[in-house]
Amino acid sequence: MKVLHLIKSLGRGGAEMLLQETLKKHDKQAFEFHYIYFLPWKNQMVEGLQQQGGIVKNIPAKNNFYIVLKINEVIRYIRDNKIDLVHCHLPWAGFAGRYIHKRTGIPVIYSEHNKQERYHWITKYINKYSFNFQTKAIAVSADVAESIRKNIHPRIPVQTILNGVNVDFFVRNPAAGLETRKANGIAPDCIFIGTIAVFRFQKRLKEWIDVFKKMHQQFPSIRGCIVGDGILNPEIRAYLKEQGMEDAIIMPGLQTNVLPWLSAMDIFMMTSEFEGLPVALLEAMSMECAVVCTDAGGIKEVIRDQEDGFMVPLQQWTTLEQPLTKLLQHPEMIREYGAKARQRVIHSFSLQSMVQQTELLYKSILP
Repeated sequence: MKVLHLIKSLGRGGAEMLLQETLKKHDKQAFEFHYIYFLPWKNQMVEGLQQQGGIVKNIPAKNNFYIVLKINEVIRYIRDNKIDLVHCHLPWAGFAGRYIHKRTGIPVIYSEHNKQERYHWITKYINKYSFNFQTKAIAVSADVAESIRKNIHPRIPVQTILNGVNVDFFVRNPAAGLETRKANGIAPDCIFIGTIAVFRFQKRLKEWIDVFKKMHQQFPSIRGCIVGDGILNPEIRAYLKEQGMEDAIIMPGLQTNVLPWLSAMDIFMMTSEFEGLPVALLEAMSMECAVVCTDAGGIKEVIRDQEDGFMVPLQQWTTLEQPLTKLLQHPEMIREYGAKARQRVIHSFSLQSMVQQTELLYKSILP
């Protein structure tokens, strides 16, 4: 069975990372996987997909509008390569896939990674208008599924398949962590608080800096890092300088390989305003980072407060200081909660389970 994944970019985002990690687990005797992406400068996942046997093609488009203009090229690719099924990710690739479905009749699945309430009103409207012009939809969390039901009232089936993490790949490597610390001037015994994010407003990275700054005033020896990049990069860097935190918080930019950074982190902190079911969180948990986060979106389905990590109401993000203080005052708890976090994803958020459910869905759609 030939499956084409259609996605806006192959930069290092959550949905993009999942494509690379799921390909490692898919049954390549039963499936052949193709990938089309549109933004040529966001290509960090291309090499990893190709190494795992994925067939990757870029159809260049400079923005969302131009993606729609590339539909005929995608249809030609589908016909030339005898694609059986198209699996779309994120709204603009979803819009293109639905139009392709109407033009060709080829089965199209769309994975929804976010809540409808959080989209720009234009995106939200087009998503609602076109949502039923496809075969089936996947919601990455129960929270996302409820948002689809409430805002779209879909007539097509919507199946919840929880995001997963490759626990065999995301394994803590103390030596790599120490090397990363050494390269960045971080002492081996320093408590290192980090996050990995695309620099968008919903990640609330200024608030992340505010929380860290407050903790740094109480515990001057701690250090932090914000790994990633995005449209708000200049604004976040300017704010970091304005707050006088440049010497305390590292911003290494986009990292295709995040394993050394997660191995270096002791605590993974998220201040998000909204999420679907964040892949970066699952990766950090698999790497035995203690988690301190807001209860945004699907995070509530992952973290059980004070059992697998610590979680506060998203509008009360300043109260993240409380569990952080507890961990910093009792460092032995950091390793304890890191171990609990890994056990949580092993038992409930296995990538293998996600892949098996997805493959069964593919087979159920095709005769």
